[in-house]
Amino acid sequence: MSDNRIEGYARALFEIARAEGSLDEVEDELFRLARTLESNDALRNALTDEKIPVARRQGIVEDLLGGKVTGTSVQLVSMVVGSGRGRDLPAIIDKLVKRASSAKQLEVAQVRSAVALTADQQARLAAALANATGKEVNLKVIVDPSIIGGIVATVGDTVIDGSIRTRLDNVKSRL
Repeated sequence: MSDNRIEGYARALFEIARAEGSLDEVEDELFRLARTLESNDALRNALTDEKIPVARRQGIVEDLLGGKVTGTSVQLVSMVVGSGRGRDLPAIIDKLVKRASSAKQLEVAQVRSAVALTADQQARLAAALANATGKEVNLKVIVDPSIIGGIVATVGDTVIDGSIRTRLDNVKSRL
């Protein structure tokens, strides 16, 4: 889909979530959903397969998300899937997150960690990233066991890679 359409959907989702008064919660829920879609081929295929009737794809969304996220999040994802844009959902959500962060005058900081971070760890990491980049950040944590340990943080174009996986790869290449 063109970038203009992705941006249009992101703007619409942003405005709806803001009007509902649940922007922060919806933004976080949809961010986690986008990461799940990127890592789960079966789910992504089920939501984007045009051979599956729209009502069934929307039913999958409701079964998957119902009771686990806000009703607004369920309705927004169902709307995007129902309009045949399920394939673009991660890109739409990423634009939504960026727009929501900009509205709060924050930069999105995507952090990949091998384990879930506590609230205290997230707060300290957000402060450290703000100090390192000179920008206040909206921290988005993704649990990614493939990095083995440590973290990989991306703030705008800046990547800070402190993962065990990268260190092991560096040692392997030196040997």
